[in-house]
Amino acid sequence: MSIPLILASKSKPRRDLLFHAGICPTIRVSHVDEPAVVAKAAAAVGKTVDELPISTKVMVLAQAKAKAVYQAYREVAEVAAHAQGDEVTGYPLDAAQVGNASVIEDSAQTRDFSGVQFPTRTQPIHETVTETHGLTNAKVGPLILGCDSMFLLDGKAYGKPHTEQLARERLELMSGATGELFTGHCLIDFASGRTVTGVSRAVIHFAEFSELMIDRYIATGEPLEVAGSFTLDGFGGAYIDSIEGDPSGIIGLSLPLARELTQELGIDWTDLWNVTRDEQFPQPLSSVKVLPPKENVHQPGDGWVNCACGRKHWGTNGAAGVLLARRDPKTGEVTHIVMQHRAAWSAEGGTWGIPGGAIADGESPIEGALRESYEEANITPADIEVVGSYCEDHGPWAYTTVFAFERPNHEVHTRANDDESMEIEWVSIDQVPDLKLLTAMRADWPRFEKRLRYLEHEYL
Repeated sequence: MSIPLILASKSKPRRDLLFHAGICPTIRVSHVDEPAVVAKAAAAVGKTVDELPISTKVMVLAQAKAKAVYQAYREVAEVAAHAQGDEVTGYPLDAAQVGNASVIEDSAQTRDFSGVQFPTRTQPIHETVTETHGLTNAKVGPLILGCDSMFLLDGKAYGKPHTEQLARERLELMSGATGELFTGHCLIDFASGRTVTGVSRAVIHFAEFSELMIDRYIATGEPLEVAGSFTLDGFGGAYIDSIEGDPSGIIGLSLPLARELTQELGIDWTDLWNVTRDEQFPQPLSSVKVLPPKENVHQPGDGWVNCACGRKHWGTNGAAGVLLARRDPKTGEVTHIVMQHRAAWSAEGGTWGIPGGAIADGESPIEGALRESYEEANITPADIEVVGSYCEDHGPWAYTTVFAFERPNHEVHTRANDDESMEIEWVSIDQVPDLKLLTAMRADWPRFEKRLRYLEHEYL
């Protein structure tokens, strides 16, 4: 099995560069305040931001991004490692009245197992955590890679312009000129915490830019969100006359340097390969009427599974979500749960369920649920405690629902963090049945509510 690589960036060029080099990374955005990071680094050495060398700027930013994602994963692993209660596994396809299906429908709508009695198995959740491969017990990896790029022209450092006016001013300066592109890299082995860093540099000779070219280039939108207002792998590539140094570093990630850093950690670069040459991104089902946003990218664990229940399910490693409950601080009674109003383009779009999604490579189901619920609903792992789980096992695919409570004196401030939700709400537990629920949620809710009522007394 390959070692997962987590890219601490939403940069599509970086992601595509890795993919075409045989590595499909997991994307985790760091949400680092870049100006604040650079200002702090400058103040620490008694310099102004402008006085700080560009190589130092890109390095501290790359480190900040990688460390932020590392810390987020560390919190997930800690909460999973201290999970309490039992995991109940249900086997609905083993029920006599259900059985396996010989024909796979082109539908992601789960079969309705309401009222079906099926066998279950219960074991302490800590045994599940110990037995399941994941972040909590990984011996090596996943690797977390943070990068940042800046362009140096006539002694001045440039990042992303963000506005058309700034992009125009920079392109006019770059016309026929020579500049340097610096890219900082920080690679962390999650299992050991070891960190290695490096900076790549390339000298770029630009062609002359006409006013027409500048107008049309800005109109594409490309130069607004790339370091230095240009990129090698897009519209601007034809206007780079020559390069001295590493070309991939200009795209924002030096493949040779990344390989060297990986080897410094004692890992062979080929251990990260997880893509076949003819691999394609998973396509939406024909039954889906609304397509997902084009910005969505394929990540390890994404893909459809032909399930023995006769339907297709999302998540080649299975899927998982968090059923988070809020309790009355005096009585301990469950009063509200977090619900997700699913985006129109998702399976059974427009229905309500719990935040969750596909389990990524290198994660256990509990870890995947915690990560997904944070990314989608801002359920911060440090503010909750896991008190049980339910795994619906279909054989080739399973969905794990993680039961959790807010920690005493902690409060989770939910919000829709991405485009997979129309809204995220704390819903009164009494009002849940009144919502238009996801098929699986509608079938499971009576059992889930009963278990929550049991858990509220178990964890007084």
